[in-house]
Amino acid sequence: MHQAAAPIARPHIPPALGISIGIVAISTASIFVRFAQADGAPSLTIAALRLSFAALALLPLALTRCRAELVALSARELGVGLIGGAFLGAHFAMWISSLQYTSVASSVILVTLSPLFVAVGSAVFLRERLNRRTVIGMIVAILGGIVIAGGDINQISVSAPDPLLGNLLALGGAICIAPHFLIGRRLRRKMSLLAYISLVYGAAALVLLLAVAATGTPLTGFNPQSYLWVALLALLPQLVGHTSFNWSLGYLPATYATIPVLGEPIGSVILAFIFLGEGVTPLTLIGGVFTLGGIAMMMVSRTSGDK
Repeated sequence: MHQAAAPIARPHIPPALGISIGIVAISTASIFVRFAQADGAPSLTIAALRLSFAALALLPLALTRCRAELVALSARELGVGLIGGAFLGAHFAMWISSLQYTSVASSVILVTLSPLFVAVGSAVFLRERLNRRTVIGMIVAILGGIVIAGGDINQISVSAPDPLLGNLLALGGAICIAPHFLIGRRLRRKMSLLAYISLVYGAAALVLLLAVAATGTPLTGFNPQSYLWVALLALLPQLVGHTSFNWSLGYLPATYATIPVLGEPIGSVILAFIFLGEGVTPLTLIGGVFTLGGIAMMMVSRTSGDK
């Protein structure tokens, strides 16, 4: 006979509320990035400071609550964490840069293709089988991305001066986050959430600061307000948003993992319309429906154990 599973303690805050808070928080990212860019901060600087501020905020907690866990990591685990952080840093550098050249809608929808590349990486490197529904979802998502990219070619505007370059950067951001997720899957088996994000955010900040130094990109000398936008970027999307998702999903079925992925682009587009006056072209809307629908099909299939 199978023993009954131990009941999970009910959280003080409803998990659905936690996911809602997370979606609102992470949806503000593109708005804060655009505001910081408008105040003269380079995209690489924004990425480096975002991760640096987040890592510094976590440092006191990491030293008091999981110092022994971090010290006990092997050289190989630290190396793997550094590699994961490097890919995370590259993801943010590319995605933030994409917002200089393309619309918020196109950028956030295309970067949402990351589960597609995670699935491909899992199949190639981890020998995980892709079931029929996952493959169909991948095809639908790719078609959606093609529609968005094709529809943006001639949609040049003040907020999207080079849509093709911006869309390619957003796609690059989606590709770079896939190895980060695959590496994180292995590290999280041995590490607590706080220890893991402290290590990876710190590694990403270090890699981005090295990139800033190598390229001669300045970190100082900008409008003081730009630093406020970056600080809010680190606080709300990075710390509140991602932490809320990880916390909430600990109390909900695995299929709820689709909600943050699909909710972020919708929230970002709404906020971009309110604060930036950006609308959505018909082709971007159609492509977005295909892309998000395909991603939803993939994630529900993978998390529900469909064969």
